[in-house]
Amino acid sequence: METTKDWYQSKTVWGGLVAIAAALMKAAGTEISLADQAAMIDAAINLAGVVGGILAIYGRLAATASIRGR
Repeated sequence: METTKDWYQSKTVWGGLVAIAAALMKAAGTEISLADQAAMIDAAINLAGVVGGILAIYGRLAATASIRGR
């Protein structure tokens, strides 16, 4: 692979986290269907994108130095 992306943009990472959450919930007595797990992965990726965008905007507004080009 020659391209990179942030960890929160990876469906594999979110799938793993949802699988862990589903296993923990099953141990607690609640089961999550595969369709619900897929929906949770999509929602998590969308939420991560929104949070990333908000943090980028906040970071630029809170910055004390200007951006300079080459």
